[in-house]
Amino acid sequence: MTAFSTGRWMGRTRRPSVLVLRIAPLVLLIVIWQLAAGYAANNLLPAPLTVASVIGREARSGALLFNLAVTLARVVAAFSLAMTLGTGLGVAMGRSRTIDRFCDPLLILLLHMPALVLIVLAYIWLGLTDAAAIVAVALTKLPNMAVTMREGARALDKSLEEMAQVFEVPFGRIARHVVAPQLAPYFAASARSGLSLAWKIILVAELLGRSSGVGFEIGIAFQLFDVARLLAYAIPFAALMLAIDTFFVQPFERRVSRWRPAHGA
Repeated sequence: MTAFSTGRWMGRTRRPSVLVLRIAPLVLLIVIWQLAAGYAANNLLPAPLTVASVIGREARSGALLFNLAVTLARVVAAFSLAMTLGTGLGVAMGRSRTIDRFCDPLLILLLHMPALVLIVLAYIWLGLTDAAAIVAVALTKLPNMAVTMREGARALDKSLEEMAQVFEVPFGRIARHVVAPQLAPYFAASARSGLSLAWKIILVAELLGRSSGVGFEIGIAFQLFDVARLLAYAIPFAALMLAIDTFFVQPFERRVSRWRPAHGA
């Protein structure tokens, strides 16, 4: 067997094993859930099939898809706003000591400010609107993004920029071909953590002050003590976020980090 055919065979056998490793924990979780539901009261922990039937019912009525879409739109808006502002602020702080000293206290304040406080204040100041919810979630995510991008800006190889300036490379090309590739891994890592944070906080914002969305439906289920309905909205949205992370965020992170040498190489 040639080295080429051996490599292809190893690649084919590795892919199923990776898939199994990713699916196995979910299967194990469902098995544990089923076993636990057998000992708990049905109204406290309904069985997986019971929740699945509620998911089907809500999907057929159109309510599940509508609320998933509404919440996802809010997550995308808040996430995009936080990434844009956080990237700009973080890079500026990493490149300028004056800006860093001026903005650092405000950044620390936002880092330690509870998300609940920001959401309530946004609703008081801006009203019970989508804009208020999006701004509150963006402000909660912004400091984490800025801190990560600040460290990325500090780690830039200045010798590459100096060399580009010596050869009189235009600023736009320096930003695109020298600075951006070095910042990309930090951006990807922050995007991944930020996405997981944004969708959790948006549910709280919806529960407190919106009349639609997954968080609103979870609040209704809580008031009715309907655990099956609560899980019927929570699980599909968590699965949607898992799919986005798996098929979009992780491949992007691997792509922008592929120029870096592997550990131990």
